[in-house]
Amino acid sequence: MPSRSKADVKLKRHVSVAEEALQRIAALYAIEAEINGQPAQQRLTARQARSKPLLAALHAWMQAQRRRLSGKSALGKAMQYALNRWDALARYLEDGRLSIDNNLSERLLRGIAVTRQNFLFVGSDTGGERAAIIYTVAETAKLNGLNPEAYITSVLDRLACGHPVTRIEELLPWNFRPEAKPAAIG
Repeated sequence: MPSRSKADVKLKRHVSVAEEALQRIAALYAIEAEINGQPAQQRLTARQARSKPLLAALHAWMQAQRRRLSGKSALGKAMQYALNRWDALARYLEDGRLSIDNNLSERLLRGIAVTRQNFLFVGSDTGGERAAIIYTVAETAKLNGLNPEAYITSVLDRLACGHPVTRIEELLPWNFRPEAKPAAIG
């Protein structure tokens, strides 16, 4: 039977540690999948009861594994990166409104990165600020399930028709209700 090299043993150990880390993280995401869509207070309660102990165990396990891994290995660097940012990683446990990760933000920023070159020549700093405001309004409309073009058009129409300034909060994307169109006269 051929003997295994030290590199083979080390690789097998790293794979085993990585697989266990992924299983522990997957358990946290499974809880998030179950509580997704619930009110913030219910998510917070579930996280405190179910996720917090799992995350504490993951933290202790990662600290132990990190001491056993070379700081130069990819896995050692990844664990050290996570441990150095642990407070930020665990912040979602303290606020039911927060997500377990920043995937949504990353996806939203992808659109900005793709169109960044289009904004290079907006003409001036003021033009850039206006483009940023419109982009923010459009993305906020999307987050609230609105068609950005239809939303902005409707808001501008309402403002042009004298929508009261005292009721401006009605026009914010999270409060916005499309007006019923008048029936056609036939």
